[in-house]
Amino acid sequence: MLKISKVLKNSIARELGIKKGDEILAFDGFLCEDVLDYLYYDSLSFFTVTVKSGSEEIEFEIEKDEDESLGVEFESDNLEIKNCRNKCVFCFVDQMPKGMRPSLYLKDDDYRQSFLRGNFVTLTNVSDSEIDRIIRLNLSPLYVSVHATDGEVRKKLLGNRFAGDVLDKLKKLTENGIKVHTQIVLVPSLNDGAVLDKTCHDLVALGKNVLSIAVVPCGITRFREGLYNIEDVDSGYATCVISQIGSLNALLKTNIITPADEFYFKAKLPLPSEDFYNGYPQIENGVGVTAKFLSELKSAVKTSQNGKNYIVVSGTSASSFILEQVEFVKGYVSGLNATVLSVENEFFGKTVNCTGLLVGKDILNAVLKLDLSKYDGIILPDVCLKREESVFLDGFTLKDLSIKTGLEVTVTDGSGESFFNALSGRKIK
Repeated sequence: MLKISKVLKNSIARELGIKKGDEILAFDGFLCEDVLDYLYYDSLSFFTVTVKSGSEEIEFEIEKDEDESLGVEFESDNLEIKNCRNKCVFCFVDQMPKGMRPSLYLKDDDYRQSFLRGNFVTLTNVSDSEIDRIIRLNLSPLYVSVHATDGEVRKKLLGNRFAGDVLDKLKKLTENGIKVHTQIVLVPSLNDGAVLDKTCHDLVALGKNVLSIAVVPCGITRFREGLYNIEDVDSGYATCVISQIGSLNALLKTNIITPADEFYFKAKLPLPSEDFYNGYPQIENGVGVTAKFLSELKSAVKTSQNGKNYIVVSGTSASSFILEQVEFVKGYVSGLNATVLSVENEFFGKTVNCTGLLVGKDILNAVLKLDLSKYDGIILPDVCLKREESVFLDGFTLKDLSIKTGLEVTVTDGSGESFFNALSGRKIK
């Protein structure tokens, strides 16, 4: 049910006599659960809507152009986050220290947010009727954490005895036109090797509505006391994963199975070109970030001059790559000096080596070891910060970093163009 807070002027709803305080109960006889019902039916030319006005329930038949709207707004969208029911052996939230901001401990597993925001969901808390609703409202694409199609393995991975039916759910969704992007968080000795082979075979067999299969390493922090023992991924393991995925793509005559960039950094192997990533459907998952960055950087570089000296912050995993790109930029920007600072993650532990999980105090401590009198500023990417805020995971702020170092801090948007602009002294938008 959606309670109407406003009826727009000259709208269809106003013509029908629908008013503020009325409640939408159903569309085409289906219960109205949240704003997704309204958005879907409001895009159609023909539908019925059941409205409760006072004690009366009225069913209206709507006929309109597709670009017309019923013209109402609601007190609430009814999209309160559905929480995760799993106890995944690799869950990053379970590896967080106490005392951080509350939002970092949220475990969401909501198919609606998967459709709206691209959040990954396991489908373990989705009922048969909700699968039907996804199909009816065409909530596509969805982003699904598969991890394994072997039912028993998936139950163990997710710590949920009801987690073994993901393949059945995916089959019903894809057969009814729902497109899915999938991910496999790889846990050594659990869902790798033959299990990974089976998972990829099963997903590809579902057909063209499986748009991508990302294989990513699990993050392991130092806060794992009492949790399942997971071995860290070394160079040899990463090399084997890359080789296995290459063989799977060749065998299955596909190119949708893609390893995260982290595997290439671990293996110290060159990354594929941008055509490998099929338009970067899982770039938010760390798949193809480097190829996109390189493409953007090569398009952005131009001869310029900047005599400043910068500290460029990087996690340990990507520091060699970032150093190569700084040297590349130096070939275009005369007078430029820069030090790539490879920052070890003391907060989460040294097994966490990506730039996006660096905290402010670790960056500060690493910067303070340098002779700051030689530098004009610090450059770091926005993945270190809370979205749309200048705050690191540990609550430390950009302002804190600038005050304590006496240096101006420039934040890039993570693109190659922004990286070049920062190093060449151009204004960052």
